[in-house]
Amino acid sequence: MSKVGIIGLGHVGSDIAYTLCTKGQVDELVLIDKNKEKVMAEYLELTDSMMMTEVKITILLHEYRHLNDADIIVISVGSQSIDNEDRVSELNDNKQAVKEIIPQVVSSGFKGIFLVITNPCDVITTLVHRESGFPAYRVIGTGTSLDTNRMKRIVGEKLGVSGQSINGYVLGEHGESQFVAWSTVMVGTQKLLDVVSLSEDELEEMKEATRLGGWEIHQRKSWTSYGIASTTSRLIQSILKDEKKIYPLSIYQEKDNIHIGYPAVLGKRGIVKALSLDLTKKEDLLFRQSVEQVTQYLEQ
Repeated sequence: MSKVGIIGLGHVGSDIAYTLCTKGQVDELVLIDKNKEKVMAEYLELTDSMMMTEVKITILLHEYRHLNDADIIVISVGSQSIDNEDRVSELNDNKQAVKEIIPQVVSSGFKGIFLVITNPCDVITTLVHRESGFPAYRVIGTGTSLDTNRMKRIVGEKLGVSGQSINGYVLGEHGESQFVAWSTVMVGTQKLLDVVSLSEDELEEMKEATRLGGWEIHQRKSWTSYGIASTTSRLIQSILKDEKKIYPLSIYQEKDNIHIGYPAVLGKRGIVKALSLDLTKKEDLLFRQSVEQVTQYLEQ
């Protein structure tokens, strides 16, 4: 039996719930939001949507006690105080939500894995770790997973190949100080920078398109949800099935006592191990700058 809880049923939390239900990825789903009418509406729609499928998922509502035997809890609460291109504008509201939510989760007896989406992702993941007292390997943020997917699409479009044939990582903060580690980017089995000659301006243009990808969507329809919902669904599957696949996640950096985007092996116990990347000196510097940025937000 697999069981996942979702706390926060805005656009993102609701789309995650829908994705899990339509794919039949879990046996039980727990939905919690301060807006109980919204939770009931989502419950009704989800149960309606499953009537024409072979899927049968038990959906439980409202009560934190239902989380005691959950495998994963997705933290997707989100403030409405969003300032254009700055995810940190949400920090004050979301920090307070974490301080209210996490003690109730811990009191339920939950002993699974926290999967954090809430922005600013690295800061909130660090706060969830500190508030819960859980081992670091069981507190994970989605980090730069979605940013990496956007990078793959953008590079693929640039080269005229499928983005699914591109590999590599966006590292650091899921935010303004993120960067593409171009030394890790591969086209099939070859390094991108060996396959095609790209100027610094072209690399910078693709990096900025990656960084601003979410805001481009947000400006056009006022929210983003499909990309992060499908990413989260994939991470949930990797945990439940103990796939031990590698993703760029917001993981704990013991040296700096924060969570930040870096590739790691993900399995049933959470983070199995971090990868060891051979970054360039420039990329090492960019990563340190991103660590300092997240640390600064935490000190605020």
